[in-house]
Amino acid sequence: MALVVLRKNGGCYRAKYGTADFGGTKLSLLLEKQHNRGQDGAGAAIVEANPEPGEEPYQMFKSASSTPLADVLELLTKRTLVQPVSPEKKFDRIFLGHLRYATFGKNEISFCHPFVHEAGDLAHTVLLAGNFNLTNAHELFDDYSRRGAFPTSKADGYLICEMIARELEGLSGRADSNSLAKALSTALANADGAWTLCGATGDGWAFATRDAHGIRPGYYYFDDDVVVVASERPAIQAAFDVPPEAVKELPCGQTLVVSPEGEVSLVAPSAAENGEPIPLKRPCCFERIYFSRANDADIHRERKALGAALLPQILKAADAPLGDIFFSYIPNSARIAFHGLLERLFTDILSGSSSLHGKELPRFGEIAVKDAKFRTFIADASARREFYKHVYDVTYGLVRPGKDTLVVLDDSIVRGNTMKNAILPMLDRLGPRRIVIASSAPPIRYPDCYGIDMSTLGELVAFKALVNLLGDGAAEALRSTPLPELYAQFGEDEHCAEIARLLTPSGMKAEVVVVYQTVENMRKCLGVSGDWYFTGDYPTPGGYKVLHKALLNYLNKNSDRSYCVCMAIGLRFGLWSFFVKRFAPICARITQNVKN
Repeated sequence: MALVVLRKNGGCYRAKYGTADFGGTKLSLLLEKQHNRGQDGAGAAIVEANPEPGEEPYQMFKSASSTPLADVLELLTKRTLVQPVSPEKKFDRIFLGHLRYATFGKNEISFCHPFVHEAGDLAHTVLLAGNFNLTNAHELFDDYSRRGAFPTSKADGYLICEMIARELEGLSGRADSNSLAKALSTALANADGAWTLCGATGDGWAFATRDAHGIRPGYYYFDDDVVVVASERPAIQAAFDVPPEAVKELPCGQTLVVSPEGEVSLVAPSAAENGEPIPLKRPCCFERIYFSRANDADIHRERKALGAALLPQILKAADAPLGDIFFSYIPNSARIAFHGLLERLFTDILSGSSSLHGKELPRFGEIAVKDAKFRTFIADASARREFYKHVYDVTYGLVRPGKDTLVVLDDSIVRGNTMKNAILPMLDRLGPRRIVIASSAPPIRYPDCYGIDMSTLGELVAFKALVNLLGDGAAEALRSTPLPELYAQFGEDEHCAEIARLLTPSGMKAEVVVVYQTVENMRKCLGVSGDWYFTGDYPTPGGYKVLHKALLNYLNKNSDRSYCVCMAIGLRFGLWSFFVKRFAPICARITQNVKN
C-alpha cells in the first residue's frame, strides 16, 4: 500500500519540482517499488482538495487483469487533469494506492483496494486500502448485519471501510485528530488479525493505523511538503531520495493523522491513555525472511545473518572435504542469505580459527536461474509435468558428477511442491553424490492467518512429516494432543530426515539431506518474535481458533483456508473480546485451553 498527502497548495509543487502531478508521480513510484507485494490486483484513488458540489470528490482506478499494476499506472498517467484557475484552492491532494495479493476472496476487481464508502456528507465518505488479514471477518460481517446495516459485499476490506464510516457518522461535530483516531480504534476493536491501513475522508483528512502487535509492516515519512506511508521503507527512500533514518516505523496501535490543513499528529491508543497493558510487539518474521525486499538495510543484514548461522549445520550435513562441496542457492530471494553464508565461510578460513583452516578454498556459483519467460499452461498434463522441470535454467559443468556434494540454500520450504517436482530433479541431472537443501527459515509447522497464505495444514511438508512419523495413530493423536507436544516427540534430525524423504522424487540418484534454521538462531538474527508458524505461539486468540479449524479441516479432508470461516469456540465473539480486553490475567489460561 502507499499513501501520499500534499501539505501545501498545488502551485507550490509546480514551482518547486517542475511538475503539476508531483503526488501522482510519487504514488506511481511507491507502487512500482513495492510490486513484489502483490500481483493479483492494483488500485489507486485520488482525493481532490476543496471539491465543489456537483463535482466528483475523488477519482478511482482499479485493475484485476494479468498486468494490474501496469494498467493502473497507465490510467494514472493518462488521467485528464483540468488545470484549475486557482491551484491554491483546487488540486489533487491525497493519493492512495494498493497492490493486492489474494489471501481472501476472488481475483476480481470488486476485491481490489481502495474501497469506498460514499455519503452525502464528505466527512463520512471514506476511502481505505491496507495490508491485512482478519481471522474473524465472517463474525464481524454477521455482527455488522445484526446492527441493522445491509452490507453489499463480503470482502473484508469493504467491511472494514463500512465499519470505519459508521463510527465517523456517529461522531458529534466535525472530526479532529483525536476523534478520527478514536473512530478507527472503535471500528477495529473487535477485529482479530493483523493490519496496516491507510485511508482518507472526502473532506480531506488522511490517516494510517497499525494493529497493536505490529504484525504487518508500515513506515512513514514527512517533511514540509508531503506526508508518506508505505509498507516498505526502501520504497519511500527511493521515491523521495531520503536516508533510512528519515523514514520511521509506524508505531504499533497508533494512528497517524493528517488534517485537511496538512497538520501531522500521532495519536496513541486509548489503552495507553487508560494505563492498560500494551500488547507485546510481534512483527511477522516471514516478512524479514522472505516477503519484504532485501534493499532495506536492516533486512539485508538480517538475511545475511540467517545464512551465516546455518554454516555449522550445512558442513555437518555435507560430510565431505571442503574441496568436494559446491555451494549455491535457489531461488533469487535466497541470494542475500547466501552472501552471508559465504562471508562466514571465508572469514572462518582466513581467521584460522576453525577446522577449515589450511584446506581448499570453497567453490560456489549460480547453479540455477528461473526462466521468467517460460510458461507451462499447456493442455496435456504429462507434457506440463515435463515442462515444469525446465522452469529453471541449470548451469552445467560446475558440479563434478559422482564426487561433489551440492549445497543449495533456500529461504524457506513451505509446501515443498516446487522443490520436489522441479528443483531436485533438475539438480539431480548434474550428477552430485549428495544434495543438501538448507532452509534459512525453520520448518513451518503451523498455519498462518495474518497475511502470509499458509493456512492449510495438510499442504505443509513439515506437518506431513509429523503425520508420517505418528504412523497409524496420527488421526487420534491429532484429536487428543496439542500439536507442540506431538512435534516434541521427535528430534529435529528425525523430523528433517522424514521431510527429506517426502521431498525426494522417485528415481532420484543423489542422496537428499534437508537442514533447517533453528528457531533460537532465527530469533538472534532477526531480533523479533513473530514466529507463530514455526512455534505455534500466536499473538491473538484468533490464531488459535484458526489452528483448531485447520486441524479439523485436515481431519475432515477439507482443503479450505482455515481463516475463511473460523469456528465459534464456546463463546460468541463479542463476549470473547470482552474477556480478552477486561480480564487480562485470565486470558493466558483461556488461550491455553483453546490451544489444547
